[in-house]
Amino acid sequence: MAIKVIGAGFGRTGTGSLRFALERLGFEKCYHMSEIMEHPEKSRVWLNAGLKKQVDWDDVFDGYQATADWPACAFYKELHEHYPDAKVVLTVRDPDEWYRSTYETIYAMTKARNKILACLFPATRNMKRMITKIIWDGTFHGKFEDEAFTKNIFIDHIEEVKRTVPEKQLLIYEITQGWEPLCNFLSVPVPQGEPFPVINDSKSMKILLLKRILFSTITNLLILTVVIIALILLFP
Repeated sequence: MAIKVIGAGFGRTGTGSLRFALERLGFEKCYHMSEIMEHPEKSRVWLNAGLKKQVDWDDVFDGYQATADWPACAFYKELHEHYPDAKVVLTVRDPDEWYRSTYETIYAMTKARNKILACLFPATRNMKRMITKIIWDGTFHGKFEDEAFTKNIFIDHIEEVKRTVPEKQLLIYEITQGWEPLCNFLSVPVPQGEPFPVINDSKSMKILLLKRILFSTITNLLILTVVIIALILLFP
């Protein structure tokens, strides 16, 4: 199975909706950051990619037919070179809205991660390192809080994708356009009577991230408590 659709748009441009739409259209499955949130051990291979180490893309995407969101969008060039027949969907959004949404959700989540727990649990630590390496220090050069600089990076990325990907293989797409442009580009039927999926608006995203942070923190604290109790019993 090879990647057929590459999502080149940054996170918070509708990539969650794109993921659900692609899977509904038959592109099973779509690799999204949520895969790593649920399985943080997968972050290791992306950290290696961020460190410019060789990555077996076929192994990474075994069982997947599409990508959307970070970290894959940061490697759209490499992926399109590896999967030259794949079509590329570049999700876009108003830069001001995108920056505000990103700052208030995924950037805030990264800052909120408990540093002590990240040090104690390798999977969590690697995920944090991967996100920092690829997104905040990589794409945005450690200057994400500089709004003007970051929005220029966002705009430059869009222009770079336009220059890089052949026109016939590229769709510049806003989620608000719905099914038709996406389906026409991918040569698949338009779902009849189905609204286009709207996933992870800013409000629901904040709630989801808070739940994930709380769940992760509580789980890790429980594990830490068990380890401490076991050490006390073993070494009274």
